[in-house]
Amino acid sequence: MGINRDILKLAVPSILANITVPIVGMVDIAVAGHLDTDAATMIGGIAIGSMLFDLLYWNFGFLRIGTGGLAAQAYGRGDRAECTRVLARALGIALACALLLIAIQWIFVKAAFLFVDCTPQVRDLASRYFFIRIWAAPATLGLMALKGWFIGMQDSLSAMIADITVNGMNVLMSFVLALGVSIAGWHYDGMGFSGVAAGTVVAQYSGLIVSLTILLVRYRRNTLSAMPAHELRGLFKGEQTGRFMKMNADLFVRSLCFIAIYIGFTVISARYGDTLLAVSSILMKLLMIFSYFTDGFAYAGEALVGRYIGAQDRPMVRHTVKWTFIWSMSIALIFMVIYHVAGVPMLRLMTSDPVVVEASREYLPWLLLMPIVGCAAFTWDGIYIGATASRQMRNSMLWAVVAFAAVWTVGILALNHLGDGLPEYGRVAMHILMAAYFAHLLARTIYLSVKYRTLRIL
Repeated sequence: MGINRDILKLAVPSILANITVPIVGMVDIAVAGHLDTDAATMIGGIAIGSMLFDLLYWNFGFLRIGTGGLAAQAYGRGDRAECTRVLARALGIALACALLLIAIQWIFVKAAFLFVDCTPQVRDLASRYFFIRIWAAPATLGLMALKGWFIGMQDSLSAMIADITVNGMNVLMSFVLALGVSIAGWHYDGMGFSGVAAGTVVAQYSGLIVSLTILLVRYRRNTLSAMPAHELRGLFKGEQTGRFMKMNADLFVRSLCFIAIYIGFTVISARYGDTLLAVSSILMKLLMIFSYFTDGFAYAGEALVGRYIGAQDRPMVRHTVKWTFIWSMSIALIFMVIYHVAGVPMLRLMTSDPVVVEASREYLPWLLLMPIVGCAAFTWDGIYIGATASRQMRNSMLWAVVAFAAVWTVGILALNHLGDGLPEYGRVAMHILMAAYFAHLLARTIYLSVKYRTLRIL
């Protein structure tokens, strides 16, 4: 069927690009662990420094999401000039936000370490990592806008090329700049720990250069030239700009909700000792593996739903939603089987510590439950992005925070009533935390499922 071909054409490149993402983190940790100093401290510095950027850049996810939905609808209408205006607005906002982040970098780090507890050595290394990598902010935020735009233009191949460039260069340059290299008698000693952050900076700008080159080569004549140059002066005026800013404001609130749940999960699990913290971290990594595949189909749904809304083709919108969910739910079922059959081997792959592996086994049933609601939530996100239904996306995450907090609060109060001196208190508390995370996914899925029928696109 034509729709399945279109879905796979958009989904497969995104999946291939997503698979490279965890490799970068593993390589950064491996490089830090092979420096001629305290490996644990170096790895801790990378972990905390990376977490700071996760918290920072999550707030700007609207640059990809908002740009993708609006570009897809303009593409569906055949309005190439508006496609260009969407990209120009996104890149302008990305540059302004990046310059702001560079300006407030010292304030952000000082504020972050009021809440992040770590040793002074790890704090110093994480700060050094941050103050180097922050100079990649213009490239990082610019790439978010460009990736969203490429997807909106039904061009996930260009987005994949950009992602693979960034991730590949990150691996290469982290090795070279941190550990050094010898080629034909020429020797470079490397920068040590700072080279890991510098490698990321080089990788981000490499991806930006590749993306801009693709933009000029592929879209200069048939898209970029459709908008007269004099319109740049009035780019941030008019009804479309107001819609763009309102949508981004909704998506910014949505990002804050994600951060609240992410921090809540990490902070709560840390209360119950290093073993359960390690368990929660490993389970979260395993839970997110299926998202690398589901996100590919969510991106496809985003691009195609936006395109057909722009073309005012309601039957194809419904057809796209149906088949996107069929593909996504198939991924969920496959991963449920994988987690059932290979759950313990996957745990042993993540850690060689028998205590952590044994403690993690108790929570494997959660891995069987999460894919169904997780894939549904992620797929709905893609569909709503294509529909530029930012208000509903914002509200779904507000309800998700409420669900997470409610399940955790009620569960822990009931556990405390039984007695916090119970030997299994921490183990039971971790089950409550996993239930709270499941509840946030379920809340998103239920809310977006109910609201779908009320969207004006149908």
